[in-house]
Amino acid sequence: MSLFVEQALNGVQLGVTLFLLAAGLTLIFGIMGVINLAHGSLYMIGAYAMAAVAAKTGSFLLAAPAGLAAAALAGVAMEFLVVRRLYARDHLDQVLATFGLILFFNQAITILFGRQPLFVQIPPFLDGSVAIFEGVRYPFYRLVIIAVGLVTAIGLYLLIARTRLGMLIRAGATNRDMVRALGVDIRALYTILFGVGAMLAGLAGVMAGPILSVQVGMGEQVLILTFVVVVIGGVGSVRGAFLGALLVGVVDTMLRAFLPGVLRQVMSGPDADALAGGLSAMGVYLLMALVLLVKPKGLAPAHG
Repeated sequence: MSLFVEQALNGVQLGVTLFLLAAGLTLIFGIMGVINLAHGSLYMIGAYAMAAVAAKTGSFLLAAPAGLAAAALAGVAMEFLVVRRLYARDHLDQVLATFGLILFFNQAITILFGRQPLFVQIPPFLDGSVAIFEGVRYPFYRLVIIAVGLVTAIGLYLLIARTRLGMLIRAGATNRDMVRALGVDIRALYTILFGVGAMLAGLAGVMAGPILSVQVGMGEQVLILTFVVVVIGGVGSVRGAFLGALLVGVVDTMLRAFLPGVLRQVMSGPDADALAGGLSAMGVYLLMALVLLVKPKGLAPAHG
């Protein structure tokens, strides 16, 4: 029972990390119509900036805002210098341009920090574990990640549903030409939106840094799962991104944790481990196919 609870919480923690990435990606794609393959690079930039400041100052409280600021600034610069020229282009041009940005950011990080992974210590005030149930303890820092993800989800909902900026975002998603005709500076709106999405990716990198190694290419590793989350949830839907991220996080974690043990009951250990590894890697894609079979627009599509 304790192992099940621990793995379920690990799944939720992975899910909220994926949500932070997917929320920005789904807003950018759903509203701006841009496929941004370099979104994972913003996650990497946030993690590296956090790790660099933490190494210099020894303070996570200074390092975390630095990571958010670096990712947001990189996102705004990316939108202003490159993405702005892609709005009227087809998706192939967007894919090629943002893939080029991945190569650029990876090489820039390599030049600045080298290829050796960076390791960040969990800050002392967030270290240790807490009792969830009797006999079940869970790392406090991972609970903090879950809490930050939930607070961010609520904040995004309030931003989009209750503010003027959110109203413009929803209107821009429905009919951007009409919003422009009403006198709204759609370019400035897109820049703000891109910056918010980049900051969310940076937040995911900041929170993941102390529990993962910070390394070149870490953004690409998580980007594929993020796209799966966006497709499962529904393009352009923050609510869908949240549901899809939790579903993907829990399913992926549970398969990797328990499938080898189940298969060992019916076949030899090495064969069971090999098959379980393959099935676990396929699990989220099978889940995506199943969801799309039942709900072709995703769990909670933005429109219709």
